[in-house]
Amino acid sequence: MSEWETVIGLEVHCELRTATKLFCGCRNEFGAEPNTLVCPVCLGLPGSLPVLNRQAVELAMGIGLALHCQVKPSVFHRKNYFYPDMPKDYQVSQYDEPINVEGWLELPDGFRVGIVRAHMEEDTGKITHVGGGGRIHEAAHSLIDYNRAGVPLVEIVSAPDLRSAEGARAYVSELRSILVATGASDGKMEEGSLRVDANVSVRRPGEPFGTRCEIKNLNSLRSLGRAIEHEAERQVGVLEAGGTIAQETRHWDEAAGRTLSGRTKEQSEDYRYFQEPDLVPVAPDDDWLTGVAARLPLLPAARRDRLAEVTSMAGTEVATLVELGLDDLVVEAVGAGAEARVAVNRAANEVAANLSGLGNLTSASFAKVVRMESTGKLTPTQAKAVLAELLASGGDPEEVARDRGFEALAEDALAGVIDKVVADNPSEWERYVGGDDKVVQFFTGQVMKQTQGKANGAAVAAALRARAGRS
Repeated sequence: MSEWETVIGLEVHCELRTATKLFCGCRNEFGAEPNTLVCPVCLGLPGSLPVLNRQAVELAMGIGLALHCQVKPSVFHRKNYFYPDMPKDYQVSQYDEPINVEGWLELPDGFRVGIVRAHMEEDTGKITHVGGGGRIHEAAHSLIDYNRAGVPLVEIVSAPDLRSAEGARAYVSELRSILVATGASDGKMEEGSLRVDANVSVRRPGEPFGTRCEIKNLNSLRSLGRAIEHEAERQVGVLEAGGTIAQETRHWDEAAGRTLSGRTKEQSEDYRYFQEPDLVPVAPDDDWLTGVAARLPLLPAARRDRLAEVTSMAGTEVATLVELGLDDLVVEAVGAGAEARVAVNRAANEVAANLSGLGNLTSASFAKVVRMESTGKLTPTQAKAVLAELLASGGDPEEVARDRGFEALAEDALAGVIDKVVADNPSEWERYVGGDDKVVQFFTGQVMKQTQGKANGAAVAAALRARAGRS
């Protein structure tokens, strides 16, 4: 594999979070009884006419803006094919005039992936093959649920800029964060509201692109990575054995850890596209586009930059806090005078470990706890205990601390405790004065024991250094 380069382009299908389907009033809802969310329009019955969902268009425009695309006038087409998942025997999609074109997405490491287009279309129904491991050619029979048929989708097509399975996972993860942030999607790959098709080919560096195979309907980041790695190795094996790669769709078998041949890949002419006669072109004016842009929230990349600037930190910690949605807590705490490092530690550890309690914790309460710790009013142990109670049941940090008996140890009281600990441990003190910094942990532990955890560790260390003439 070291002599070969993997070339990857991804097609991400994002179901939009609308109340109803793309062209009718049926509810857009996951998990309902099969074939209960259908009507003459989404079933394609004679005489029914589609009406375009305005909210779906606005969500699609928001996706385009978030991905730095040009949002353009667009036209719907009929994509004709005969398969049971679409009762009309055609899918309404956008072909040569999509709503979003020529954008890009920047990964957390700074690498940019081109976005070719992000177009609107309706989703298909869901087929379940019963028996034979769920594969069509082995099944005893198949069941079809049309509840999903007609649900609004945006298909986001990347340029073939990715070169590794790890990069592909990072791209989908970042894209999912953007889609969730804009409110366009819930990002639930396990429910099928976000699905990925991976176009994979291999070449020797410097050569033209090879023949690609499309791996369909990958529904987890783990499956995406494993499928790409396997498919690249499969193609290299075929080429090194003197064979050729056929352009086709393939399916990922998670249990077996391999891709399986599906069908020869159709070209656009095979679908006999023609403009949907029952829908007019979509041409958003400047006022509509400006209104959509104004409603977009701060996106993940901007939030990472903001957090890095506020905390003077970068890398994995910043990315993780943004991914967990904890960056606002940290930014507000630092703005209220808390020490940045303490705020990051508490958010990344105590809060991240109890995300279910976030509804009980306000930004102001978190900021107050961190500020109390930063200024020495609470020890780290006490701050963790107060934060745990706030996450469990809410409340005011100062009241929680007072009820628990957490009070700052007066400076003269701390000095008296240190005097006693030093007097009781002369040999350890001699080692510390002589330069053995490890002994400070022993003294800090003894002071904490004497004060029942009320002393501030940083204050103890500072007092010990001053006493030894090392400050």
